[in-house]
Amino acid sequence: MSQKIMAICDIEEGYAFRMAEYMLEKVRLPYTLHLFTAASELQKFAGREQIAVLLIAENALKLLKQEYIRKQVAQIFVLQESEHKEQEDLCYISKYQSPEKVVQIMLESVMDLGDWNLKDTKKETTARMIGLYSPVKRCLQTSFALTLGQILAKEHRVLYLNLETCSGFGRLLKKEFAEDIMDIMYYFLSAREKLALRISSTVQKIGALDYIPPTQYSLGLKEVTGKQWMDFLGDIAAIGQYEYIILDLGEGIQGLYELLKNCCKIYTITRDDAFARAKLEQYEQMLKFNDLEDIAQKTVKCRFPKFRELPENLEMMTHGELAAYVKSIVKEDIYE
Repeated sequence: MSQKIMAICDIEEGYAFRMAEYMLEKVRLPYTLHLFTAASELQKFAGREQIAVLLIAENALKLLKQEYIRKQVAQIFVLQESEHKEQEDLCYISKYQSPEKVVQIMLESVMDLGDWNLKDTKKETTARMIGLYSPVKRCLQTSFALTLGQILAKEHRVLYLNLETCSGFGRLLKKEFAEDIMDIMYYFLSAREKLALRISSTVQKIGALDYIPPTQYSLGLKEVTGKQWMDFLGDIAAIGQYEYIILDLGEGIQGLYELLKNCCKIYTITRDDAFARAKLEQYEQMLKFNDLEDIAQKTVKCRFPKFRELPENLEMMTHGELAAYVKSIVKEDIYE
């Protein structure tokens, strides 16, 4: 089951980031947190997702279609910026007080109190990493990864990361991304303590599956060290927002084998032809020669049957022959 959503929206960026930062650092939220600094972006998001709790500045609320946003949001809290309440049926909270006080008022009023509490009572959650890597190219690895991610996301909180040098994601989704994984890595390296905040404002969705947009330029990806990737993923796991992190891996990154070693399960897709068999055999010999046999032990080799048709829409990957194949894999391997 996907996690409920809380959104913060304020066109005053500094305030919005400070409030989101406080939420992520000090409060144990039973929601996935999304941050918006443009009312139009919130309205687009609300068209795709149901929002459980919305904390929105008064000036931002005026820019929204009121009737529409009320249908898409279960409960709205308005950060009051003027002396008068324009809509008496909404819960107004004075914007000009500490984030702690704002949260306290919300705690007293929110309908779905759930597991809200202070961060120091939070239980540590470790996300399980699932890796996908194959020395054989054009083997439907990304299709497999996205199908696996969307199937798992029906019952779990899942983050998909594509670390290939040329993912083609933007073209497939016909979208342009303001930020991608290299922007998040930059923030991580320069202000590590704000990683959770940056992830919440950058993450996108395919169905119930969360993903950080892959890099558009491969040169930066190649400069990140294996240790930096491991620290980055370790911090994402420590945030406690995800149960699974799916890594769609290519050869263009440093620390590939270190990442694979830290996966609980690895899927290697191959094909039934001489070139594919030769590449796979060489890869397995390399693992053995370099004392990386623990990678081989965690690896499930998949050779797909011939699929008559594959979904072109990435949000439809849970339907069809490939999905049926992946569901059997999930049942046997992930939940073993």
